[in-house]
Amino acid sequence: MRIFDPHIHMTSRTTDDYRAMYDAGVRALVEPSFWLGQPRTSPASFFDYFDALLGWEPFRASQYGIAHHCTLALNPKEANDPRCTPVLDALPRYLVKDSVVAVGEIGYDSMTPAEDTALATQLQLAADHGLPALVHTPHRDKLAGLHRTIDVIRESDLAPELVLLDHLNETTVKDAVDSGCWAGFSIYPDTKMDEDRMVTILRNHGTDKILVNSAADWGRSDPLKTRKVADAMIEAGFTEDDVDKVLWRNPVAFYGQSGRLQLDITAPDPLHEGNSILRGGE
Repeated sequence: MRIFDPHIHMTSRTTDDYRAMYDAGVRALVEPSFWLGQPRTSPASFFDYFDALLGWEPFRASQYGIAHHCTLALNPKEANDPRCTPVLDALPRYLVKDSVVAVGEIGYDSMTPAEDTALATQLQLAADHGLPALVHTPHRDKLAGLHRTIDVIRESDLAPELVLLDHLNETTVKDAVDSGCWAGFSIYPDTKMDEDRMVTILRNHGTDKILVNSAADWGRSDPLKTRKVADAMIEAGFTEDDVDKVLWRNPVAFYGQSGRLQLDITAPDPLHEGNSILRGGE
C-alpha cells in the first residue's frame, strides 16, 4: 500500500513519526505552513520557518524514504496581526522554489476583514504563479465560513479545480464538492473527522477529487491516520484500487497541477547545514 499524506505538519513531529509513517506505507507528503501556536512577532520568524520547510524537513523526510513538499502562505490566524502581514509582500520569492507545490494554508479563522484581504491576495498569488491553493476552512461557523470562502474563490482568477478546501465535515462536504473544488478531510483522534465517518462520506459522495490527511500538528493528533482510513476502507468493502485512488492518486493529481512533484527519493545527504538527525550511534 502506498500513501501520500497531503496535509501534515511534520515540524511538530519527531523522527520516530517519520519511521512509523514509512512502515505504514507513507511515501510522500505535503507540509503546509501554519500557525505554530506561539504567535510570531515579525516577518523574519516566518522566513526562518519557510527555510526550514524548504531545507530541514525535506532532509529529515529523506532519511526515512519519504518525499517531502510544502505549501507556503500567511496563515489566516496571523493575517490579523499587522506585525505579520508584510509576509504577503515577500511570498513571491518563496513561491518560485521547486518544492513549493501550492499556496497555503490560506482561508479563514475568525472571518475578519484582514482575513478577507489575505485570502484574496494569496489566491491571486497562486494564480500568478500557476500554483494550486490549499484553503483552511474555519473551525467555528464552518458552513458560513465555507460559503464565504467559495464566494471569494469565485471572484478570484484561480480556477476551482486548483483549489483544495480542507478540514471539511458532513455539514460542508456537499457544498464543497458542488463548488468544483477538491475536498479535503483531516482525520483526528478526538476532533474534526474520524475513520468511520470518513468511510461514510466516501460511500455517500464517491472517491473523485477527495483527499484524506492526518494534519498531525502540535495538539492531540496521529500521523498514522491516513493508514487507518485505508484499513477502514478495506474493512468496509472498498477495493484496493479505491484506497490507492483516495490515498495516493488523488493527492498526486491535485498537487501535480503545480508541475513540481518529485516523488522519487534519491540517496539522502548525510548532513544538512552541518547537522544530522542521528542519535545514539544510528
